Amino acid sequence: MIYTLTMNAAIDLNLTCDQVQPRTINHSVEVGCSPNGKAVNVSIVLNHLGVPSVVMGIFGGFTGAYILDSLSALGITTQPFFIEDKTRINVFVNDQTDEYKFVCQGGFVPVSVQQDILDSIRNQSDMTHLVVSGSLPPGVSESFLDQLMETCSQRNIGVILDISHPHLSVLLEHRPLLIKPNDDELFKVFGLATATETDVVDAAKTLHAIGAQNVLLTMGEKGMYFSNGSSIYFCNAPQIELVSSACAGDSALAAFLSIWLVESGDIENAMVLASAIGADVAASAGIGSLNNYSKLIGTIQTRQLV
Repeated sequence: MIYTLTMNAAIDLNLTCDQVQPRTINHSVEVGCSPNGKAVNVSIVLNHLGVPSVVMGIFGGFTGAYILDSLSALGITTQPFFIEDKTRINVFVNDQTDEYKFVCQGGFVPVSVQQDILDSIRNQSDMTHLVVSGSLPPGVSESFLDQLMETCSQRNIGVILDISHPHLSVLLEHRPLLIKPNDDELFKVFGLATATETDVVDAAKTLHAIGAQNVLLTMGEKGMYFSNGSSIYFCNAPQIELVSSACAGDSALAAFLSIWLVESGDIENAMVLASAIGADVAASAGIGSLNNYSKLIGTIQTRQLV
């Protein structure tokens, strides 16, 4: 069973306006509110694709209750850990030309709750894979991530990491099953360039040498790459009208896992679905309805570099 862990869940408030001007009232023409948190998004998209998972995460207040109620309505199993602070609300504003992102830091998480999460992972008899995505909230240090990786290693749980924390470079020593950086994160965390395909090949070799078993590199409209240490593939991105990029990478990861991890292990088909769903979500506020990705598949191609 796939479990997902979101340490810093959120409600995403998506606003669309005709224009945004300072020191005046800006009226929205569209408003959307959705449960969020990177690993929460992974579970939502997996659920849409018929793949069950369990959402583990930290929640608090009426905002946390909203997320849990929303997941329950979708039929997604949750294992919540509660804090006194409210779960954060992030705001994304699209003025038809640009996108503005306002992201809050999240509520404080005491050490006792962090220990409860580690204990729960130790006691899950059906956990085969754990998707760890997103930022760390106040109170959680990088040492928690070390303990998390050690716990999963002891249980032979395959870990998928989608985090931008600088400590990711150290976590690779625990040999995660898959990491999913984007090009900006790859440069900020590892100092690795992706300007050319030669750069990408060299970057993949470096990541594997440090400890990553598999790498899914997402680059937005520039496409994505996958490397398993012996082969490297490229997949283009469909052309869409961007509404919000907030959930696209998480959705692409879920789509990739639904084939590569759960079904056949087919890399190229997994990349095509990931690219299509990522683009569909980027053309929507939040995750959206996921009704259009099948129309995009015909515009997507893959090729093997190595």
